[in-house]
Amino acid sequence: MASLINPYAKVHEPDQDINLIASANRAKKRRRNIVIFTFSAIILACVVVAALAGVVVSRAKNETSRQQNESLIISSKIKAICNSTLYPSSCYTSLAPLAINSGHFNPREIFRLSIQVAIDELLDVSGKFNSSNNNMYNDNATMAAVESCLQLLSLSIDHLNSSLTVNFDLTDLVNAFDDLRTWLSMAGTYQQTCIDGFENTPFIGTVVQALQNSTEFTSNSLAIITSIEGHSVSSFGRRLMSTGSSQRREVLDKSIVPNAVVAQDGSGKYSTINAAMKDVPNKSKTRYVIYVKKGTYVENVIVSATKWNVMMVGDGMDATLVSGSLNFVDGTPTFNTATFAALGRGFIARDMGFLNTAGAPKQQAVALLSASDNSLFHRCRIDAFQDSLYAHSNRQFYRECNIYGTVDFIFGNSAVVLQNCQIMPRRPIRGQQNTITAQGKNDPNQNTGISIQNCTISPFESLSGVSSYLGRPWKNYSTTIYMQSAISEFIDPKGWLSWTGSSGAPDTIFYAEYQNTGPGSVTDGRVNWKGLQLNFTSKQAGKFTVHSFINGDKWIAAANVTFKSTL
Repeated sequence: MASLINPYAKVHEPDQDINLIASANRAKKRRRNIVIFTFSAIILACVVVAALAGVVVSRAKNETSRQQNESLIISSKIKAICNSTLYPSSCYTSLAPLAINSGHFNPREIFRLSIQVAIDELLDVSGKFNSSNNNMYNDNATMAAVESCLQLLSLSIDHLNSSLTVNFDLTDLVNAFDDLRTWLSMAGTYQQTCIDGFENTPFIGTVVQALQNSTEFTSNSLAIITSIEGHSVSSFGRRLMSTGSSQRREVLDKSIVPNAVVAQDGSGKYSTINAAMKDVPNKSKTRYVIYVKKGTYVENVIVSATKWNVMMVGDGMDATLVSGSLNFVDGTPTFNTATFAALGRGFIARDMGFLNTAGAPKQQAVALLSASDNSLFHRCRIDAFQDSLYAHSNRQFYRECNIYGTVDFIFGNSAVVLQNCQIMPRRPIRGQQNTITAQGKNDPNQNTGISIQNCTISPFESLSGVSSYLGRPWKNYSTTIYMQSAISEFIDPKGWLSWTGSSGAPDTIFYAEYQNTGPGSVTDGRVNWKGLQLNFTSKQAGKFTVHSFINGDKWIAAANVTFKSTL
């Protein structure tokens, strides 16, 4: 049997090999399929990831492109706005990064940014003028100029901050723009006054350089709001002209009940004006009345910027007198020589006299300084020699006042109207010439100037041998108008004098004469200046009235003062 079995076994060996080979092939095929599938999956994943990455990158590129486009649009709009300023380069470099960073463009927001830029710069500059940290100022006159400058820069910052609070209410848009242009004009004026205080010192160049950015930034803000006003007000209409009589007076109680009484004879609570001022509340919204009885009060009085709506009433312009003698020659900056200085808004003085008795040889010696917005002086005497009335800044009105002086004795950079006043030049020191006005507008966008309406201009005393002029241009955009006034023969036929005594004046000044009377009003021999307007129209003159120039219809009438609103 064994010999039969073995052959059968040999016969089945090839079948087993075939099965093993087949099994191996199947396993190999499965591994190959797995590899192929895995590789395909990896490729697919890579494709998907790449696709997703492409989408993300594309979106990122699109976002970047969008942001770049927005930045370019904002940048181009900023350039367009800045092109309306006097200093487009400093305007763009200071505002473009801030506007682009905010991600949106709005002209009024750009305006607010421009103010903030100016405030920040002024805060920085103020530190540089801090006399306690600066040993370079080692003489009394320069130290006094530094102290004055610090005060002026603080006032400038106050006006810029006030500009940030204005609400662009469409129902009162014209008045909002009036306020803004006034306060920004004054912010620039305070800085210029700081510079003027160093005019005769070795540090004038240093001061000009230190204030360059802040003065440019402030000017830029003024130009921007002036541009916005041009577009906005044209859509809603300008201030309507007054109707009815142009002679206005609001009917109020004639009796004025004082909050405080000042008297030298002991009949009042206070014996000095300064003592009474200490009890005046800060930023009062209601009128605070101080009655100052007759007498001569030898004191220098400051109604500070925080003392609002103060009214001071005397017993007459020759009976209640405030007298001082601070002057430039003895080392006091002109701004600080004032016997009486009103800084707080809404100040009113009636039936009082303000004197600086320093005399002509002491040069600049101010009797009255007003930087009070909506300030009013009624039946007041303003008496000094050079620089008697410093109508420094903001909106002001003078009615039935007597003003005496010699050189530049009505000067400053306010928007001021003088009505029915007696303007009386007196004899200066030998070799001097009389100039009634010296207006200080130094930026074409400022809404400032001197308007003399229905006044009498005649000499206080004999001026034989003295040349007298209507004014001279203190700054490049000096603006002065004489209208409907009586001018005596003592005025030189040329009418106006150049600042330095040469024959010329900047083409950018604006001087005008309109419907004046008297021998001094004859214009045949007037200087031939481009900026002098002798064929002034009633429409042009109307822009310098109480109604149009200082928006005074309401705030003057509220003081119970007769005034002429228009021509």
